[in-house]
Amino acid sequence: MEKSKLKGKILMELDTLISLSCKSSKSLKKYEELHIALLKKYYNAADVNIDYHRHRVKMDIVTDDTFYDPKKVNTHLPILYTNLLFDNLKSFLSSCIDNDEKSIGFYSQLLTSFTGKKLTPSLV
Repeated sequence: MEKSKLKGKILMELDTLISLSCKSSKSLKKYEELHIALLKKYYNAADVNIDYHRHRVKMDIVTDDTFYDPKKVNTHLPILYTNLLFDNLKSFLSSCIDNDEKSIGFYSQLLTSFTGKKLTPSLV
């Protein structure tokens, strides 16, 4: 029961942070790392560039992780170059949120790094 409350709290806090990060063009650069981290996680992207003015996201998406070897420099990974357009940044980023346990842990770490407060069951 407490686990589902914590999961809901993390998702709610993340949605609030996404909303805050998309409010004005001044805050976009401040939260660009957050936006890139969310997109890298969701799309399994190796490289992400966001053009806020043109509403465009350019990514190199890793299509097959089996070629990845952490013991050596990976120069020949199968990559799909992608150029996505978005109408609304908040909606686009919110659509990239997953509910699985591994993602919730990642989002918890993101929230801790951007808000400075750690979410624990006692804070729920």
